Amino acid sequence: MDGVHFFHAGTALDGDDLVTSGGRVLAVSAAGEDLDEARRRAYAAVGQIRIKGSQHRTDIALKAARGEITV
Repeated sequence: MDGVHFFHAGTALDGDDLVTSGGRVLAVSAAGEDLDEARRRAYAAVGQIRIKGSQHRTDIALKAARGEITV
């Protein structure tokens, strides 16, 4: 995806599959015209990732997007 970057640690290839050793193994970052677009693009990318048993945060930069804090 254009403007989206994935950073991983604690991962390995098992054949064609990317597997994890557990913990926080993946970070997704995206650029956009503004914060709302960057958040939307990052979470769209997260929505395409499938790791068995994984979970992800949904609040990254949410307070800033709501204007509750400034960056």
